[in-house]
Amino acid sequence: MHQPTLLMLTVAFAAVAVTSGCASSDIPGEAERAAYLREHYAKSEYMVPMRDGVELFTFVYSPKNTSRTYPILLYRTPYSIAPYGPDEYPEMLGPSPEFDEDGYIFAFQDVRGKFRSQGEFAVIRPLYREAGTARVDESTDNYDTIEWLLGNVPNHNGRVGQWGISYSGWQALMGMIDPHPALRASSPQASPADMFIGDDWHHNGAFRVMYAFSWLAGNARRRDQPSESRSQRFDYGTPDGYEFFLEAGTAAMIDELFFGEDVPAWRDFIEHPNYDDFWQRQNALQYLDGVRHAVLNVAGWFDTEDFYGPMSIYKTIEAENPENRSTLAVGPWLHGGWRRMEGDHLGCIEFDSKTSLHFQREVQFPFFSRHLKDKGDWDAPEAVVFETGTNRWRTYDRWPPDNVEPTRLYLQSNGRLSFDPPTGQGGDTRDSYISDPTKPVPFSAEIRTTLGHLWKVEDQRFASSRPDVLVYESDVLEEDLTMAGPILANIFVATTGTDADWVVKLIDVYPGDVPNSEFCDVPMGGFQMHVAGEIMRGKFRNSFEHPEPMVPNEVTPIHIDLRDRYHTFQAGHRIMVHVQSSWFPAYDRNPQTFTDIYRARPSDFQPATQTIYRSAQYPSHIVVGVLR
Repeated sequence: MHQPTLLMLTVAFAAVAVTSGCASSDIPGEAERAAYLREHYAKSEYMVPMRDGVELFTFVYSPKNTSRTYPILLYRTPYSIAPYGPDEYPEMLGPSPEFDEDGYIFAFQDVRGKFRSQGEFAVIRPLYREAGTARVDESTDNYDTIEWLLGNVPNHNGRVGQWGISYSGWQALMGMIDPHPALRASSPQASPADMFIGDDWHHNGAFRVMYAFSWLAGNARRRDQPSESRSQRFDYGTPDGYEFFLEAGTAAMIDELFFGEDVPAWRDFIEHPNYDDFWQRQNALQYLDGVRHAVLNVAGWFDTEDFYGPMSIYKTIEAENPENRSTLAVGPWLHGGWRRMEGDHLGCIEFDSKTSLHFQREVQFPFFSRHLKDKGDWDAPEAVVFETGTNRWRTYDRWPPDNVEPTRLYLQSNGRLSFDPPTGQGGDTRDSYISDPTKPVPFSAEIRTTLGHLWKVEDQRFASSRPDVLVYESDVLEEDLTMAGPILANIFVATTGTDADWVVKLIDVYPGDVPNSEFCDVPMGGFQMHVAGEIMRGKFRNSFEHPEPMVPNEVTPIHIDLRDRYHTFQAGHRIMVHVQSSWFPAYDRNPQTFTDIYRARPSDFQPATQTIYRSAQYPSHIVVGVLR
């Protein structure tokens, strides 16, 4: 009887996992997969020296078959490269099982200041570019690691690739800057690019308090010495994150209550409330003008943490390095879902195929095989994107596609949404609501203490029934309408306060006769699928560096980039837009008075009347790219 391959074991495991529902530690097959790797790979551990003498803990898994050479695939992470024992093996070494069977030298490294590596950890450490000073940062650590591996690990073919998801994707991005000559292929996946404009900590200056709290509490605490241990999970004392963050108050109050000197990165938020040099130095996009090697940039349409990052990285590489045939791959995934989920559904939304497996086998594996082994027929497409709504993969020679026509959807009277501009004048061409920061609009109908990942496809009916959410809905569509590329909201507003948040959401409303999904118990008739949404903090409407108060009762234009999407609103569906002024606790509360929100006093939080204009003079609208 022939021995089962790792890929066969992984497929069998997936079937067991779906049908059994048991905890991962009880699932048969994990030990078998680890046994396969133990039989075929030798594990070594090293302390790899950096140019400043700091040593970084590194595992190398090398194929035991030494009859041929192999490329090195590097993965650097702050999230631990466990299991740490010399005889302990993980379930998978590569980005997907195909890599483990095909044979690579896999190198894993705890980054500077994390787990068993020496040094001090800095959250999103900026590149060190001061003249006349020895430079040490994540880019140089990546370079030094590759140089050491090439000189000390036998049986390699002289080529190196790197990959990572989320923060580990950002580590790969840093390795693309001033890269080692042996680096031939990089895949930054769901990497942040700018933590004030559109990734993890802020969106357009609005603070993502719930996620930032959870991440820093678990990943950014001070340590006394290198260790294999993870930080203990924070005990919220309640299952209700809405209640917890409402009672905790501002960032400064949270620091005093829970963090103090133990989490220094939290204080950075408080000390840098605007887009100053602290945040600008972390912006990776300004350094992407010398990327010559192959790049596979990966994003998920429903990534709540880092969607701005991969899209802006792709666009910047295209603009700054036109000779680089980088590839953009975007699927219907949440944050990193292409590696840990099959991708056939997300919450209640079904995608009709295992989209993650398609990406792994048809995009990611051929990409690295071509550039690191000269194998396969990979001919770099410009964009491999999944069209939600119709549920099909598409390939384009540019993103967004050429045949996209900018089209406006206008807010109208009586909660209507129309492709025709408004014609009305006077006092009946506006809608108002009262925004009360003591009763903010929740981001989700679920009770949870952490942000979770499914809220970007969650049914929005819970929000559309609130009096502080304005709802605009189109007529029933008579034919399919496909949107591709950026979605922009241009709204004219006024507030009785001196600051305000403005949230715009684009929603796909299902017909009443849609059958229910096998993946959830939510009635799908009338389901309001959240397609895209974004927030703009009013005081940053003109400048992220120099905030300005809003003038009470003055009509003010607000422009919000809802980011790219590729979605078909099918015939029989409706298009809906929500406008609101809070999204809590995904984002912190705006006091609606012009102040330092991180240090706001309770008296600063005031109700305000928010007004949206929809007249011929002030035609609030959404701009979408309609695919023709």
